[in-house]
Amino acid sequence: MQKVETTDIIREISRLPVSQRLLIVENIVRSLRLEKEQPLEKAPSKIYSDYLTHKDLTVFTQLDCEQFYETR
Repeated sequence: MQKVETTDIIREISRLPVSQRLLIVENIVRSLRLEKEQPLEKAPSKIYSDYLTHKDLTVFTQLDCEQFYETR
């Protein structure tokens, strides 16, 4: 199996008509955005258990039942 180099891919893309090259660029940008967004969407669920159980992160929950009075 022949290894395809990045320079070969770019050379072949440059031979395509502009409309097809734009389509390729649009698809690449879309895939990069999705790739970038996915870790951000998964981050809260990954640390959720820490916020429930980690002592340093839950110390202020003791104040949840306290009355809050705004000072002016």
